[in-house]
Amino acid sequence: MPTDELISLVVTTYNRSDALVAVLKGLSAQTDKHFEIVIADDGSNATHQDCLRSAVSGLQLKVTHVWHPDVGFTASRVRNLGVAAAKGRYIILLDGDCVPDTDFVKRHRAMAEQGCFVNGSRVMLSEALSQLVVQGGLSVINQTWLFWLRHKLSGDSGKWCPLLRLPDFAARKHTAFRWKGIRSCNMAVWRKDYEAVNGFDESFVGWGHEDADFVLRLHNAGLTRKNGFCATEVYHLWHRQSSRAEESVNASRVRERMGSKQVKATIGYVQSCSAQDVAISSWG
Repeated sequence: MPTDELISLVVTTYNRSDALVAVLKGLSAQTDKHFEIVIADDGSNATHQDCLRSAVSGLQLKVTHVWHPDVGFTASRVRNLGVAAAKGRYIILLDGDCVPDTDFVKRHRAMAEQGCFVNGSRVMLSEALSQLVVQGGLSVINQTWLFWLRHKLSGDSGKWCPLLRLPDFAARKHTAFRWKGIRSCNMAVWRKDYEAVNGFDESFVGWGHEDADFVLRLHNAGLTRKNGFCATEVYHLWHRQSSRAEESVNASRVRERMGSKQVKATIGYVQSCSAQDVAISSWG
């Protein structure tokens, strides 16, 4: 992808401004500056919104904030709303608790390829290390190999070498659907392909597998999954697990769709574009 083409980062959040501030700090330090930030807010309260607005100002960022009322876990809808507000032809989906290192945008730009979407990678951090990060006592960006080796040995990092960068190569590509390792917390897709499948399916209720459904429908539309391991790592801050009450139901729906070859979401991006309960504002 040309270095001067705008990339849109759509970052989801919900009442976790401390984690998102750490993410914004990582985005403010990117070596590739040609991107926009869209915060897709799943109904955060006024206190958290004020904290985010203050952080954006302090980091001298320009951000589009997209908010809708809190009606429970609606990650599919808020991602669709964020993409609808984005301007770029290429979209990176990022969760608000996944801190990018300084070459994150650069590496995603290098991995972009027509006919493909990129399934990014992550490094799981412990609760103790995550607390240091969100409290501002430690930064995980621009750290050394020794830093990560030490934290892997102490059990605070899920990977030995998150700084390893491998080039793009054929083995990254998978033409068939694979459920394992899907990462909507770090994923990149061309807008035209996102629109072709009608984005994420908002008929999935509660936590679980809306991302697998999205990836399945991209495959059904003829797209190839490209794995971003050792290239697009983010540092995933620890959090308590969301309720898994709807997980088995959502998984069953994905399995049913594996045989149907469905491409478009039942309720998705097109429907979100006409939503009336959305507040969009510019910060910074």
